[in-house]
Amino acid sequence: MNISSMTGFARLGGVFEYEGKTLSYTFEAKSVNAKGFEVKMRLPQGFDDLEFDLKNLMMKYFVRGTFNVALSFDAKNDASDVKIDTDLLEKLKDETIKIYRANPDVFEKPSAAELLCAYGVISKKEDELSEDEHKVLSQNLLQTFEDVLKKLQAARLQEGQKIKLALEKILGEIEQKRQIAEQIALNCRDNIKTKINEQINMLASDVNITPERFEQEILFYMMRADVKEELDRLKAHILTAYEIFSGGGVVGRKLDFLCQELNREANTLCSKSMDLEQTKIGMELKALIEQFREQIQNME
Repeated sequence: MNISSMTGFARLGGVFEYEGKTLSYTFEAKSVNAKGFEVKMRLPQGFDDLEFDLKNLMMKYFVRGTFNVALSFDAKNDASDVKIDTDLLEKLKDETIKIYRANPDVFEKPSAAELLCAYGVISKKEDELSEDEHKVLSQNLLQTFEDVLKKLQAARLQEGQKIKLALEKILGEIEQKRQIAEQIALNCRDNIKTKINEQINMLASDVNITPERFEQEILFYMMRADVKEELDRLKAHILTAYEIFSGGGVVGRKLDFLCQELNREANTLCSKSMDLEQTKIGMELKALIEQFREQIQNME
């Protein structure tokens, strides 16, 4: 199965025709990574009622991410369809003249073009949809938006495949370092035995130490010298990561948890190391695991 990124972009337009007029519209949807599911919408005036249905549609396709959704209209009709609010224009004119006359040194003379550009002065008759037209247009918008979500989903899946390849490459490098650490541990057995014997001789020469304390110190030293469990768990975690990739679906949180487990084993390997090369490998493992963590922040 495929796995998805939380990064993607999609744009799609449509056309709504009524009374011989044409209203074009465009949806844009962009998503980025997030811990949860968050949607920010910019809808034209009069279409706020769509927000609930649009969000419900999105929840059918996505689980995580921050989404920015915008809807815009472009009505291309005759100039005769333009309507001017003359009452509003008259009020704006009177108030603007008053302000200018009171502050002639501060403001320039008002122009008709500036007044006409004021919000609400000019509108288009086609924007005044009937209730039935608004209902039909809303259904068209929902259908188009679902197609936008499918495109966005495809974009996120495509990006997810790229991230998956990057993660598999990092996992391969982690496994190589683990195998090197395993070989170092085998080669160091004689050295470890020597150090343990030295510790035994040092403790045995202390006449004040009790047999129980002597046994505890030796056991502790031997446990620190053995990194087999950490290396075995690292191997198991790597195999689990590949299983998660194979399962597909929503994997981001699973991989994030697994990354914590990988890092825990690498930290323990470093703290228990009795060899300089082993310590170096442990630090390289930590660096690779951090790269792994950074990549999975974009996975859904």
